[in-house]
Amino acid sequence: MNRRYIATLALAFTTSVIAFAVQAADVKNIVIVHGALADGSGWRKATEILEKRGFNVTIVQQPITSLADDVAMTNRVLDLQDGPTLLVGHSYGGMVITEAGHSPHVAGLVYVAAFQPDKGESLLGLASSKPAGGMNIRETKDGQYLYIDPVAFPNDFAADLPKDEAAFLAKSQVFASKEAFSAKIGEPAWKAKKSWSIIATEDRSINPDLERDMAKRAGSDVTEIKASHAVFASQPEKVAEVIEQAANEVSR
Repeated sequence: MNRRYIATLALAFTTSVIAFAVQAADVKNIVIVHGALADGSGWRKATEILEKRGFNVTIVQQPITSLADDVAMTNRVLDLQDGPTLLVGHSYGGMVITEAGHSPHVAGLVYVAAFQPDKGESLLGLASSKPAGGMNIRETKDGQYLYIDPVAFPNDFAADLPKDEAAFLAKSQVFASKEAFSAKIGEPAWKAKKSWSIIATEDRSINPDLERDMAKRAGSDVTEIKASHAVFASQPEKVAEVIEQAANEVSR
């Protein structure tokens, strides 16, 4: 076997390895973790947009019984993905992806009108540091779970959705355990992985200034969208665009 042949074979092998590595780094999987007091169905429009653009989208339907349970459920979904994944979290879902983002499947993080905690912080602690406009959270009779007063829900959570859609969200809201809201975060994944943050400027569930502060602290790429807390449903095209850009960036 002559040297020229060996050199040609080595070059071909190296080129194939590089091409495979680039292909393997393409992020086509999107895993979405919905927030508390809602479920994943509100992400349907954004999901359809992303799927038409070639992405494989999966939505975690976590129980919101505890942060540990929700992280575990998210990890189960991440384990089903074939290839690198962009992990997206809305509202309380930001707490979940901050922990679950350590998974080796995760290439980057997108926070959508979400809590973006640092180590030792809880949702309740962050929310109380800069109160939001809507303060209509109620306890269930057993004192274990929280929900939004259905009458106040449309204005506090989804003021820019059609009234019938907002009313349905109020009726189908997923109660959140107080345990989940009081759980403290470990080392945040955004310190090791690139992140993006969407600020909902008309948010009445999380103070928009708190969203800005958390995103700045994390060094996230920030996009501001004039929308309610339900920005994922009222502005699905704009939210999908940010997710697509993030996926493209982590694919480079």
